[in-house]
Parts: sequence; C-alpha cells; structure tokens
Amino acid sequence: METQSIAKNLVYQRKLKGYTQEELSDKTQVTVRTIQRIEKGEVNPHLQTIKLLAAALHVEVDDLLILENPKEENIQKKWLLLLHGTPVLGLILPLCNILFPLFLWIHKREDNSIYDIHGMKVINFQISMTLLYIISFILLFTIEGWGFFIFIAVIPFSIIVTLYNIITAVNSQKCFYPFSIPFLKKSKTTSVKLFSVLVGCLFLMMGCTSDKTKNIVRLDSTIIAKDSLTASIHQLIDEANVHGMAVTVFDNNKVTYQKTFGYKDYEKKLKLTDSTNIYGASFSKAVFGVLVMKLVEDGVIDLDTPLESYLPKKIYEYPSKTRWHDDFSALVNDSLYSKITARMCLTHTTGFANSRWFEPDYQLRVHGEPGTRFSYSGEGFIYLQVILEHLLNKNLEELAQKIIFEPLNMNNSSYKWQPGYEKDFAFGYDSNDKRYEKDKDNEPRGGGTLETTSSDYTKFLEAVLNHKILSEKSWNELFKPQIQIRSIKQFGPLALKDSTTNDKIALSYGLGWGVLQTPYGFGVFKEGHGNGFQHYAILFPKAKKGIMIMTNSDNGESVFKSLLAIALKDTFTPTEWENYIPYQKKQD
Repeated sequence: METQSIAKNLVYQRKLKGYTQEELSDKTQVTVRTIQRIEKGEVNPHLQTIKLLAAALHVEVDDLLILENPKEENIQKKWLLLLHGTPVLGLILPLCNILFPLFLWIHKREDNSIYDIHGMKVINFQISMTLLYIISFILLFTIEGWGFFIFIAVIPFSIIVTLYNIITAVNSQKCFYPFSIPFLKKSKTTSVKLFSVLVGCLFLMMGCTSDKTKNIVRLDSTIIAKDSLTASIHQLIDEANVHGMAVTVFDNNKVTYQKTFGYKDYEKKLKLTDSTNIYGASFSKAVFGVLVMKLVEDGVIDLDTPLESYLPKKIYEYPSKTRWHDDFSALVNDSLYSKITARMCLTHTTGFANSRWFEPDYQLRVHGEPGTRFSYSGEGFIYLQVILEHLLNKNLEELAQKIIFEPLNMNNSSYKWQPGYEKDFAFGYDSNDKRYEKDKDNEPRGGGTLETTSSDYTKFLEAVLNHKILSEKSWNELFKPQIQIRSIKQFGPLALKDSTTNDKIALSYGLGWGVLQTPYGFGVFKEGHGNGFQHYAILFPKAKKGIMIMTNSDNGESVFKSLLAIALKDTFTPTEWENYIPYQKKQD
C-alpha cells in the first residue's frame, strides 16, 4: 500500500465526515496514536485496519487505498489449501462442501484477487456436484443400470477433482474444475444468487432425505413406503393367523425398517417387542458358522482336516457329560465318520441324519460317503461342537459369548436359557392357537438352542453385512458355494430325489448358510424351524440389502413368500424347496 496516499485519503474522509481523530478512534477501536501515525505517513497499516477505518467512515476500502497499484496481501498457501480442501468435509456433514469454502471466500476474497477467483470456482463446482448428486439419486430409482452407475460415480469424481486442485492450487496457484455451472460471477447480486441456490439445494436434500426415511428401496430399485409395508404385514398376519412377528429390513448394510407385530402371549394379549426373548431354532447354525470360521481364521482348526484327528482318542471313547448330545458311542462300529471335516459339518454333507432320533434305533450313523451330498443335519453341527469343546476345553456358551455375543453387544442372546429371560419371553403357538410349553432346559447345542431377541439377531445380521468379526477372506470362504443342491425338497422323502428346478438360482450351501444367485448378486439365507417358532433371513451382500423374519407361530412360514416379495422384491428364495406353503393354498 502507498503510505502517502492512504494518509491523504484518511485525512480527507475523516474531515469530510466531521470526525476528530479521537471520535474516529472511538468508532473503530483503532488507537488515536495509530490514526495519527497513519495520517502522518509514518506506518504502513494492515489491510484489516483499513477495513475498520473505512467501515467507521462509511466508505469503501478503495476510497482509502490508491487503486492504480495496490499492494495486496501476499498469497498464502494455507488459504488456498483451506479453500480447496474444506469441501472434503461435505462427506461427513451435508452441504459443508459448499458452506465451508463459502465462509472462507467471503472473508478472504478482498485480500487478494486469487482468493476471489479460486473461491468462486470451488463453490461453483461444489454446488454443481451437489445438484448432480441429487439428480443421480433420483435417476437411481428411475433408470435401471445407468442410474446406479451415475449415482456411484458422482462422489468419487468430486473427490478426485478436489484432490487434484488441492495439489495444483498450492503448487502453482492454478485450478481447474470441470462441469461447473457459473453460479458465482463478479457481480453485486452474487450473494443473493448464492443464497437462493443454497436454500434450493437444502430443501432438495431435505426432501430426498425425508423420502429415504419414509421409503424402502427394494432389490429391483423399486420403492415401497414403510407405512405400506406395515399395512401389508398387518394384513398378512391377520389373514394367515400368525401370532407374533418381528421384521427387519436392511438397506445399504444397515437397518432401514424394524418393527414387531402381534403377541408374545396370545391368550393374555401381551405384545411382542424387539426385546422379547424368542427361541432362535436353526438361526443358531448361522451364528455357529461364523464362530467356527473365526476359529479357522485364528488357526485353531482347519476346514479340511478330519476332526477326530485333533483329539488324543476316538470320539466314542469320551464319556458323555450331557443328557445325550455328546454321546457318540454308536460310532464305534462306523467306518466312515472319521473322514468328517469341519467343512462337511457346516455344509450338511456329513451323512448324519438331521437328528439321531430320526433313526429307527436312535443310533447315530453315517449314510453314504461324507462330503458328497447335501443332507441337512443338525447332528453334524453337534459333532463339530463337541470336537471343539474337547479340543479347547471350553463349552459352546463360553466360545459364543467371547467370539460373537459380547463383541456385537448381543446382551440378550445365549445358547442356553437364562433366568433373566423369564420376565419377557415369547410362547410358541401351533396353527390352531394352541400354546406350546416353553422349553427351558435345553443344553447348549450349536445347531439349534439359540435364545435371542429380534433386536439382537438384527445386530448379528447387520454385522454379517458389514463383515465384522471375520476378515474379508473368511467371509468370502463362508459364502462361497461349497456344494450344489439339486434335491426337490430340503426335507422328507423328496430330499433324496433330484431335479434341475433350482439350477436357475444355482442353489447351493456355504459354511452354515444357504447360497443362491440372482441378477443383484448372490444371496445367503438361513431358516429356523421349531415347534411354534418359524424364522427366515436372507442377505444380499453385493446389493447391501436383506430381511429378517421371526415368528412365534406355526403359521409363520405361510406368509414368507408374500412378505419377501412385498418387502424386498425377493422372488429368488426357493420357497418350494423350503416347503413354505402359502396360507392361501392351505386355506384352499
């Protein structure tokens, strides 16, 4: 700044307004001594001081400065870095990609023209990208394929352009922001225009957010309102006489809908809640599969090593410590069981019956060569569990609490009945409203004694979607198709007969989970079925979606097909193979 010019201009403007040096000092908080020195040309005042004086004199800064050759503030890299870098915060806080650089631009644009130019370019780009993101969000639901591509491309493109400009601006004071709409120009109406644009963006984003909180985006990108889903579920459970139900829908790997319906005690009309204890039945196996994979990951066992080889003696030589499930004395004359591995247990290819109680003599035996055919078997899971308990000298409950329940805060889950469940648990009901007695004396078994709540099991499934507990490699192994399934039915005489009906979904089994293929990526599913309790869950990891259904009714499975189609557009679950007979057919 030219000191002499500032001195003359300040004296002129002060006297024009009729202020003494003392009065000007009072209005600006600039000391009288400083004003005197400026007017004498003894100091080169800071730009901020000039701004204070100009504001008090009701004049523009340019009226005090000489315009022909102003010595502007030296360009500082830190301001360029902040101008170009703060939009990254918009990834965390909505609209901050615009608001933060806007704030900096307003405060620094007069200090140097380069701040003004760069600031406008940054803000124009960020507003343009925000609008594009909103448009792409709409396209996601209206244009199949391309809409999704555009949606997922906007943010990476914005980040790449931002990082490029951070580097070039700091190093060469240049910037380039493609596809920017010039909302900001050198104009006195800039602030009004900008305010209008920001308000418009805010309302658009609020509208989109509001829609997202009220709607569920299904597999095929169609939308169902949450209120509509709730109404449909009420209708289904009324028509099919389902006594109680809990439903959770997942989108983008997190819960988007969670609700309970009906009763835990039908006679007393006590409501089922998300904290009510529910018998998990074979939902147990999905948890156990993750537990075993964690032990595999930690090097405790190998999936393909014969399990009996981990023990110092034959499994049938160990005395039984439970009422029945760790008694393998019947295998003393079996020549095939010693081939069984952890992989065979988890894929239901051991050759064991589903339960020893289904054998005519109640004696456990292997049917066929282990590892060659899918045949659903809870006994296989028990065999693997007992081997692990002998090997680690820890029981199933200890392992499950340490590996699964405690890390996921599943505080109301256990493989055995706990006294705390007495205050809030669900009874199971048969198809004619008759209540089953609650089984509270089960000994922990990995294949079927899980006691949980809909809230807790939701936590587990959300952890599965987000690949918690295990490494990426382990999750990939867990969900990899291990054995193709061609049986007509999962259970009964038709489980021994094959067809190609389910080849179109490549029905198979992974490690503790069923696996199928869809146009939206693979799906992994698990059922639960016991007296008065029928459950189903299916997750689509690539699509980041899923659903969990838990019921305390023998009529539960009769609504699964309809509910899966309504809530998620899941028409891929092999309901015929599962023997999920729709209630409409039962009534016919």
